[in-house]
Amino acid sequence: MKRNAYIAAALLLAGLSACNNEPAFTVKGEITDAADKMLYLERTSLSGIVPLDSTELDEDGSFSFSAARPDAPDFYRLRVENQVINFSVDSTETVQVNAGLKNLATGYQIEGSENNTKIKELVLLQAELQEKINRLAQSGLPIGIAQDSLQRMVDAYKDTVKRNYIFVSPNKPYAYFALFQEVNGYLIFDPLTNREDVKCFAAVATSMNNMYPHADRSRNLYNMVIKGMKNTRAPQVKPLEVPAEKIEETSIIDIPLRDENGTLHHLTDLKGKVVLIDFTVYGAAESGARNLLLRELYNKYKGQGLEVYQISLDSDEHFWRTSADNLPWICVRDPQGPYSTFLRLYGVSQLPTSFLVNRENELSLRVDANTDLDAAIKNLL
Repeated sequence: MKRNAYIAAALLLAGLSACNNEPAFTVKGEITDAADKMLYLERTSLSGIVPLDSTELDEDGSFSFSAARPDAPDFYRLRVENQVINFSVDSTETVQVNAGLKNLATGYQIEGSENNTKIKELVLLQAELQEKINRLAQSGLPIGIAQDSLQRMVDAYKDTVKRNYIFVSPNKPYAYFALFQEVNGYLIFDPLTNREDVKCFAAVATSMNNMYPHADRSRNLYNMVIKGMKNTRAPQVKPLEVPAEKIEETSIIDIPLRDENGTLHHLTDLKGKVVLIDFTVYGAAESGARNLLLRELYNKYKGQGLEVYQISLDSDEHFWRTSADNLPWICVRDPQGPYSTFLRLYGVSQLPTSFLVNRENELSLRVDANTDLDAAIKNLL
């Protein structure tokens, strides 16, 4: 009996040990001039700040926290009173932070990943913008002039962040962090009513959806982009005018091209379905936004007979293959690129351009940026 008790105790301890050996990340370092202050480790979740751990700092200010590794890149912060240091974690890395209490939020030093170095750069840029806005508010300038100056400041900030942090690496956590920076309590990038800002959100959403499709942040960002895209376009349908001599017996001009796996697809083989023909370039800035919208429509109407026949004119074949591999519809590429014969046959003068084909293989309409695509597809189905 006693032997069995020893075995049970050993198994219990082993189980506890196993629980404590779950993958974790570590954040450690020193916060000087903060003796007797409480330091908090918190997670910045979609629903708010989540406390994870805390410690009372001593004279040397050293600290060390460990927490469970996130399933996808996530965001955390160290806080003393009302000052915070933001950082991201995507694995079991160790993040080293050193700072003084006086300028904790901007004067800290951080090591551990490129993401956290970039996040600090963004924090400093945002702080600089906020300081400029504060000075402008105290300048005594007439309201109209002040508003013009404010708009120029914000536009310049956006251009810098788009160029150096968002579009250059939309798959990085720091690009996501950049989207949600604020001044005076308002988002700098508008995800719902500014068409150009929505493109920034779409670029990051596309990358996150491809890499972490089941993450809460990916789904949330995706939904924001879809709503923003709907808000920034006005419904309008224009009839398609195609010269009669260009219409063959099948009522559409066939496009026989190969997908990323080398399989040949004929556009005319899709008779019986409603087909969205989409001439595009995946390398274009607006491609991510378009594909997010198409994915929503495709998921909604695929079961009712919708198919997407997407023709890439990208010159970079490897980039096209990588991008097409994550898309659920037919993705083909014309190696002639912008010199494609099909662009001339379909009267395409700019990219992206789309057409809708009914179930009888008849061209129905040309889609433009203002087309209510949902209604047009539903009408043909």
